[in-house]
Amino acid sequence: MLNKADEACEILKKHLKQGNIVRLISHNDADGLSAAGVVANTITQEGGQYHLTIIPRLKESFIQKLARDKYQLFFFCDMGSAYVEAISRIKGEVIIADHHQPSDFEVPEKITHVNPHLFGVDGSKEVSASGVAYLCMRGMEKQSLAGLALAGAFGDMQYYDGFIGPNKLILEEGLEAGSVEIHQDLKIASKAEEPIYKSLAYTFQPILPGITGDVEGSMAFLEKMGLSYGIKFADLGNEERDILKEELVRLNPEIFGDVYSNPHERPSLKNIEDLSRVLDACGKNKKYGLGMGICLGEKSDALEVALDLQRKYRENLVKGLDWIKREGSMVLENIQYLYTEDKLRKSVLGTISSIALSMETLDPEKPLLALARMDNMVKISGRTTREMISRGVDLGKSLDDASKSFGGTGGGHDIAAGAMIPYKEMDNFLSLVDEITSYQLEE
Repeated sequence: MLNKADEACEILKKHLKQGNIVRLISHNDADGLSAAGVVANTITQEGGQYHLTIIPRLKESFIQKLARDKYQLFFFCDMGSAYVEAISRIKGEVIIADHHQPSDFEVPEKITHVNPHLFGVDGSKEVSASGVAYLCMRGMEKQSLAGLALAGAFGDMQYYDGFIGPNKLILEEGLEAGSVEIHQDLKIASKAEEPIYKSLAYTFQPILPGITGDVEGSMAFLEKMGLSYGIKFADLGNEERDILKEELVRLNPEIFGDVYSNPHERPSLKNIEDLSRVLDACGKNKKYGLGMGICLGEKSDALEVALDLQRKYRENLVKGLDWIKREGSMVLENIQYLYTEDKLRKSVLGTISSIALSMETLDPEKPLLALARMDNMVKISGRTTREMISRGVDLGKSLDDASKSFGGTGGGHDIAAGAMIPYKEMDNFLSLVDEITSYQLEE
């Protein structure tokens, strides 16, 4: 895989040397924005130029438009592996830096396809798209971008008590270059920005029972200890911090551990996991330029705007979790599902699905499909747990197979996947996914 990434690096260097503008396309989530940030920063630092488009999903119609463009190099991040056949019709050279399941189509020589799954590496937990993009930049000595690459890994939930595989390599290079630091601390969200009761309520990873997603529960927890909930964590005295740490560790020992930071980043974004959350909020709210501005370190009011966006996004997450607690899910034999036409809920549906399974608000032993109506189509976000994957569940495969049966598209990872199908086929689609999941569990 590293050899293939080096090939991509040489191709990029060749085009930059020739003065070609790089056509860059990436996904709109935290990982996609981080991946685009790694590549865009590299191109800028090397004196090159790029034309960037951030999109929620890759469509054949968009690829057809690209095929009419006259760029010499097209660079896809966090997408493209499932569309190699369509991309092969693009006239220029192509680099694909992706970590989703690739198609079986034979890759033509003009496409340099860097994907962990092609080399026996698990792209759902060992490296994200931003990590793949970083590996493609290594030949230009870009260890300063290791923290940004790890932000994408955090965004794709690839941190499990440490990093493994290529993510671990990226971490080690960042530590050696001084672009990443590790220290032991409480893993509370936005400690530098929010009052402590909000920081605790907005801590979705790891889960704090009775506090995560529950502002009133967080306030009651702090009042019980005699701590002022309106101040920020930094304003607590040492004794108060010790009391808080002790009680939080009692709720979930994982709340205290390694915290990863970029010492060269602005204070609000030093914590790499916080950076990932800010980028996620930008992506979910379609403020792609804002997210990219943060990735590129632009000195403007972008950060304050993004932090405000994140606050509103988190409030919507809490409202969405309240809806799940109140309504629950519809349960079939092997899967469960949520359905909404509400605009606010649609914007957070995939995220609250993951959180609801982690919190066990919904049954973690049944894969969850979250369905959002989009006119005459339905967008599906599938989520499950590591435990269910170990028992055979593969959402990427089941959503891909089922969506194709009804004229839709789908795919992704075993633990998280997506699909788009006609609304009229929704019930048939759910029945088929339920059936496929039954077969997966029996194998």
